[in-house]
Amino acid sequence: MRVLVTGGAGYIGSHTTLALLEQGHDVLVVDDLSNSSRESLARVAELTGRTADFVEANVRDANALESAFASFRPDAVIHFAGWKAVGESTQVPLTYYRENVGSTLTLLETMARHDCHTIVFSSSATVYGELSEPPFTEDAPTGATNPYGRTKHMVEQILADVAAADDQLRVGVLRYFNPIGAHESGRIGEDPKGIPNNLLPFVAQVAAGRREKLMVFGDDYPTPDGTGTRDYIHVVDLAAGHLAALDFLTEHDGYHVWNLGTGRPNSVLEVVNAFGEAAGMEIPYQIVARRPGDVASSYADVSRAHAELGWQAHKSVADACADTFRWQSANPNGYAQD
Repeated sequence: MRVLVTGGAGYIGSHTTLALLEQGHDVLVVDDLSNSSRESLARVAELTGRTADFVEANVRDANALESAFASFRPDAVIHFAGWKAVGESTQVPLTYYRENVGSTLTLLETMARHDCHTIVFSSSATVYGELSEPPFTEDAPTGATNPYGRTKHMVEQILADVAAADDQLRVGVLRYFNPIGAHESGRIGEDPKGIPNNLLPFVAQVAAGRREKLMVFGDDYPTPDGTGTRDYIHVVDLAAGHLAALDFLTEHDGYHVWNLGTGRPNSVLEVVNAFGEAAGMEIPYQIVARRPGDVASSYADVSRAHAELGWQAHKSVADACADTFRWQSANPNGYAQD
């Protein structure tokens, strides 16, 4: 299959690109490198012995996307590209709507012109908000509590509407919970630009001496230790979920939604302690005020993905911490050092 991957040089995108190449698919990555590195794709080529084609462009660039579709002729699209920081989205919401919703509209219009009818969308558990209690099923009420989550929810609605109007369209929406970890080789991993917005890369940078201490946002949530609990899923398991969704869509039309997680919540402090064990050191941290838009607890009911996709997570938080420490130790400055 010929698969166009938007945002394919990023954290989850690079791991999924690697998995696609390993399975024999041809891949074109479209990425503007605003929060990613071309080096990740060079390392994917090193690990797989195969090279993904690459176009440096924002997915909102209709001319660049048109050219990419015309030359590559994809059979399917996996759509990762977008801005993804909850806290930042409350400060610059227009940017999030422009980038996340605008890019999807341009992508869908280009797909239609080129008779590409299959798309897997990178959504988020943030669409569930606070309207129901975890574990969340795919049928739980949605109601995101921040602009980032609302952009994901809005794109889901757009995809559902387009699929309802076009009986050829095959849509897989993947609501992931909290991706962590790195490839076991230590060659590719999460390398955010600026201050990390996610827990594990921040902890890893503290362990590597790049940052003094971790800021834990709130210890007064109604959870066992007062810190927020999340469903942390290893990025390699997450990448496998995208391939399972693609396989499913080859035989099923219409619009489909799946949670990708482990179904098991871990608190912030549990993850910090697990990383400390993997690194053989104590991770310094400071409790600070809650972060706007965060919820107390979020974890998945993954029974639908297991039943329909034959997929489930296999790697643990301990595995993810060990893999992240291996990545960060070998690459203390991320991809920038090469």
